[in-house]
Amino acid sequence: MLYFSRPKLLAAVMILVLALGLITSKSVGYLSALGSDARLVPIYSVETATKKVAISFDAAWGADKTPMLLDILDQYGVKTTFFLVDFWMEKYPETTKQIAARGHEIGNHSATHPHFNSLTAEEISLELKTTNSRIYQLTGQKPLLFRPPFGEYNNTVITVANEQGLFVIQWDVDSLDWQGLSSEEISQRVISRTEPGSIILFHNNADNTPAALTTIIPSLHRQGYEIVPISKLIYRDNFYIESHTGRQRPYPGLRPTMDFNKTCPP
Repeated sequence: MLYFSRPKLLAAVMILVLALGLITSKSVGYLSALGSDARLVPIYSVETATKKVAISFDAAWGADKTPMLLDILDQYGVKTTFFLVDFWMEKYPETTKQIAARGHEIGNHSATHPHFNSLTAEEISLELKTTNSRIYQLTGQKPLLFRPPFGEYNNTVITVANEQGLFVIQWDVDSLDWQGLSSEEISQRVISRTEPGSIILFHNNADNTPAALTTIIPSLHRQGYEIVPISKLIYRDNFYIESHTGRQRPYPGLRPTMDFNKTCPP
């Protein structure tokens, strides 16, 4: 038998109590985040130990600038994420195929570009399934990501998207390219706000986005940033999302990888 002096015994008990308290606290915090009354949030940015960022484009209106964007991205060897609306893909099927053929990721941006907070769960599900089907038919990609139109979401939107295997994605750097900013203004805005783990928002048909990218991409590269598709930036499991920032952070565990170019059944 082992015998302990009273001081050592008290110290051991205190350490045990503190350890149990810490474990309980973390467990309660995690379960609380998953509770039915919790406010769910999309991924706005990602906690990462490396200098990685993601560039994304929303496509709902027009496609005139898209070939130019693709050429610029090829020039700098950058792969990105394009969030496409179903009616846009119906109108521009060859452009959709070209985006995928150039090695870019296709994300779901809804079927009809509605205000999702006004939809029922069934209507949300139909929007997502319709667009996923079109993406698969045209590109062979099975989408992993969904960006709601107007950046609008609630718990129902996120829950339905998650049930369909989709991560809901926002952004933490808004280029505001759709407001008609000059290429210099867009560049300054994006470069000054980007940090490791940022998700940057552009639009595929904004007038000055192509010119801005020829400044933004070299600048980010000079700063040591790697630009990747969003699926290569986010964690797919062992993570939580801060409710007040939308920053995705990892729990202990391995970070899995994904090949979004792999053809998958719908």
